[in-house]
Amino acid sequence: MKILKAIKIIFYISLIGFLVLGCKKEAAELPFYNSADWESQWIAPTDPDYDRIHTIEEFAFQDQNNQRITNDNFDGRVYVANFFFTTCPGICPKMTENMMLIQDEFEDSGKVKILSHSVTPWIDTVKQLKRYAKEYNINDKMWHLATGPKETIYSIARNSYFIEGEMGLQLSSDDFLHTENFILVDQKRRVRGIYNGTIVSQIELLIEDINSLIIVN
Repeated sequence: MKILKAIKIIFYISLIGFLVLGCKKEAAELPFYNSADWESQWIAPTDPDYDRIHTIEEFAFQDQNNQRITNDNFDGRVYVANFFFTTCPGICPKMTENMMLIQDEFEDSGKVKILSHSVTPWIDTVKQLKRYAKEYNINDKMWHLATGPKETIYSIARNSYFIEGEMGLQLSSDDFLHTENFILVDQKRRVRGIYNGTIVSQIELLIEDINSLIIVN
C-alpha cells in the first residue's frame, strides 16, 4: 500500500509539473511586437536583443474619475489598450461590449487592467467619460477611460502601441485616428498581441493570451 501511495504522489507531482511547464511554454510562444509592421518576434531571455524589446513610452492622462494615470498604474499588470470615442455611432459600442468580456473575465483577479484612450478628447471630458463609464457599468478600479492632449494621445497610439500599423506612422494628429484594434501589453510594458476588438473569437483568443501571461508571471 505504501508503494502504491508513493506512486500516486509521484504521478500527481509529475502531472502538476507538466501542467506548469505547459503553461510556461504557451506564454513563451507569445511574440513581441517591436515595430509598426506588426512582425511577430520570438526573443528568448538569453538573446542579446531581449533587453532592447520595445516598451510603451511614459505617459500621463486623466481618467473618468479625474485621477492622473501613468505607467505606474499599470506596471506589474497585464493590460489591454484601445482607442475609442464616446459619441462614436459605429464600431465603438461593439468594441466596448467586447471589452466588457475582458472585464467580466478578470475583474476579480487584480492582475489585469484596461486602458481606453479617447480620440476626441475635446469632446470626451472627464465628465463625459464618467457618464460613459456609468452607462456601460465600467469598473473604474480596473478600467480607465483616458483623456488628455490630442497630439499626445495620437502620438502614443501610432508610435508606441502601433495601433494603426505602418500606415499610422505616415499620419499626423490632423488625421483622425479610428481603429478597432486591441493591444495586449505585458507586465513590463511590452506589446504581446494585436486583436480585432469587434470580433468575439478574437476576444476569446485575447483572453487565452492574457491567461498565459498571468500564469507565468
